[in-house]
Amino acid sequence: MMPNLPEQLLAKSKRGDRVITLEAHLRDTETCASQIFRLDGRWGQNWCRLFKIQGREIQEKFLLNLRIAALFHDIGKANEDFYAAVSTPGFKAQTLRHEHLSALVLCLSEVRNWLAQNSNLDIDVITAAVLSHHLKASESQITVKDDKETSEKLKNYRWCQPQTLKTSVTLYLNHDEVNRILERIAAIATLTDIPVLPQASWKAGSIWDQAYKKGKDAGRHFKRNVGADNPRRSLLVAIKAGLIVADAAASGLVRENKDITDWIEAVVHADAIGQDQIATAIINPRIGQIRARQAGQAFDQKAFLTKHTPAQLEVLQDQTLQEFQKQIAKQGSKALLLAACGAGKTLGAWKWAEQQSREYNIGKVIFLYPTRGTATEGFRDYVGWAPEADAALITGTARYELEAMQENPSDAIQGKDFQADERLYALGFWSRRFFSATVDQFLGFVEHSYQSLCLLPVLADSAVIIDEVHSFDQRMFDSLVSFLENFDLPVLCMTATLPPSRRKRLEKVGLKAYPTEADREILPDLEEKEKHPRYYLEPVANFEAAFNQAVSAYQQGERVLWVVNTVDRCLTIAQKLTTALRDLDAEVLTYHSRFRLCDRQAVHAKTVAAFAIQKGSEERKAAIAVTTQVCEMSLDLDADVLITEVAPIPSLVQRFGRANRHLARGQEFRARLHTYFPPSHLPYQKDELKVAAAFLQEFKDCDISQHQFAEALERYAPPEREPDGSARFLDSGYYATPGSFRDTDDFAIPCVLDRDLPDVKTILDSSEKYRKEPYIISIPKKWANARTEEHNWLPKYLGVATWEGHYDEHRGFITKPLEEVELG
Repeated sequence: MMPNLPEQLLAKSKRGDRVITLEAHLRDTETCASQIFRLDGRWGQNWCRLFKIQGREIQEKFLLNLRIAALFHDIGKANEDFYAAVSTPGFKAQTLRHEHLSALVLCLSEVRNWLAQNSNLDIDVITAAVLSHHLKASESQITVKDDKETSEKLKNYRWCQPQTLKTSVTLYLNHDEVNRILERIAAIATLTDIPVLPQASWKAGSIWDQAYKKGKDAGRHFKRNVGADNPRRSLLVAIKAGLIVADAAASGLVRENKDITDWIEAVVHADAIGQDQIATAIINPRIGQIRARQAGQAFDQKAFLTKHTPAQLEVLQDQTLQEFQKQIAKQGSKALLLAACGAGKTLGAWKWAEQQSREYNIGKVIFLYPTRGTATEGFRDYVGWAPEADAALITGTARYELEAMQENPSDAIQGKDFQADERLYALGFWSRRFFSATVDQFLGFVEHSYQSLCLLPVLADSAVIIDEVHSFDQRMFDSLVSFLENFDLPVLCMTATLPPSRRKRLEKVGLKAYPTEADREILPDLEEKEKHPRYYLEPVANFEAAFNQAVSAYQQGERVLWVVNTVDRCLTIAQKLTTALRDLDAEVLTYHSRFRLCDRQAVHAKTVAAFAIQKGSEERKAAIAVTTQVCEMSLDLDADVLITEVAPIPSLVQRFGRANRHLARGQEFRARLHTYFPPSHLPYQKDELKVAAAFLQEFKDCDISQHQFAEALERYAPPEREPDGSARFLDSGYYATPGSFRDTDDFAIPCVLDRDLPDVKTILDSSEKYRKEPYIISIPKKWANARTEEHNWLPKYLGVATWEGHYDEHRGFITKPLEEVELG
């Protein structure tokens, strides 16, 4: 029996009088696919390069299959449940996910036979893209952890499994809108004899049940075959990602009343990076600032660029850049830069990016960092020099970070507004040229991050610099290897130190390590900096001896940085130092991960300011800070005395790099390094500390250079498990569910402190929900125990913790009485 068909099929919920029909949305998605990835455009060519789709014939096959997938992707919305959900107020549960039904249509024998008329259509690839475009499709019931979930939950993403108790769903597949879409598919793919889709409802034992069984079998067969067929796998993932991008663009642009063709032409098909654009936007202002600081002068970016001709700016670059920074640009499109902390890697990386923009037809440069803090510093110091319409900071809390920066702006960001168009979500960043971001934001696509997939066209159009690769946990490093092995774009990885096993693995996937020993022979500036003895290592017997050294050094006007392995010991030591130095009115800074974001920003800024480079003895003031591992990455701290608990060797080398960083006290000065064993090996392994002890013994009571530490790291670092290059994005076949880009931390969860709940509720009731970010704090699960039913207005991923007796804006969250903390 023919079902009663609605006059129009809807693709989205009604907004006032505005109606977006299913036919319109499918055609819009196809239009976006065609125009974003058109093969005579830079984005289309760079997308094909990224996925190693080479040759005009296979590229045309990619675009054809993507357009067909775009026209099929939401055809499953033609059902009674979806229509009810979007046409009437209130929540209406849907029995089946609409994309599951869309893929089911593609498993009908008559549809597959129809599409098979064109040998360039890969029906399994189209089915996979359609089924997985919301990243909620699996072969069986699975346990997943969403980006903001605090615990793992069982998700019924199994293909075509009912989400309600209904046993039947009426389908509207004979609607004129669906027929017109099939006609459009026939025209594009040159197909005849358009099939008549079944009128039968979805239910057990129906024709749809048969289609599902065939689809399941086809999916298993496809996964086995595509894994051994790299060209076909490349086509698969390019189309899966391309459909997500096209769907996001069609939905967002129409929602915000943008003309699709005009917007894509203006944003996607904007000019590539110009010959001198990176120098003008980033390198020259940074060099001007460096020279102004060296001369003890204020810096004005506009005045500096106006005053000097292009030829004069080239001369200033040549005079300012070290030889190794100039040579980085000549290392090719796949490089691994290994140079000491404070050597000037970042400025050299921008010279490398400039060269890539001249060799590749690209429109973006992306700097990726392991943490939000380091990404923010990268933006403040470099990316922020660019015009505000060209620069972007992308982290989980970027909007708040950008607003907070304006309270104390650096020279680079003074007077600029870098906020993107939030209404377009990730698409709001597509027009930007220069990015500083956390690595998850762009590389998370390998584990099916939706935001990262929507930024993938930006990544394909870029040269990418990935900093601090030594700090990547095992899962992050596995994902990095998979990315480098399977995707083609200019990439520079860099760090100060890297275990040999990781270096070999990165070289194996094509990165050229620089500088080699032969290179160093012509790099006297780098050799001098790395081999100059910056430190004197003087281990101490225990905590008490370390404490006495800290107090004595501060009393003598030194800058003292103390690094420990746990937050509890950090807090306890800071409290003891405050008591011991009370007569000197000393401000003992505390810097760790257990702060509200607003307080962490303040502590971060104070710490960086207290340990900033100051060459004049009259400018250098005594300072003392107790920190955790947060100080190990990309923080420009310049300590005179560094005290640290024994930690794994790479961590120790990074900590040591925060001392005598710029030789500001002259060639003869040596920063003193004091090491001692903590009371427990946690959070590390016992064997790691045992190897570190042997490493330290080699340098006991010696003057040491950063180069000596790096060489010893190669000898002592244990081998790691070999990454196999796998990733969900590459290996999921028909299906897709989100994974985790990082090793998950089940110990800490995000919370709101009870005292902040009224402010957070006011924010969540407003249109500016991002303003809750300053109040978020990550603490151990044990202490996130104050949430009750009356807090149901909070997002589920947020816990509630008690302020009274636990929190201090200057010290952070305290989990136990400090007198109970063992210090060793």
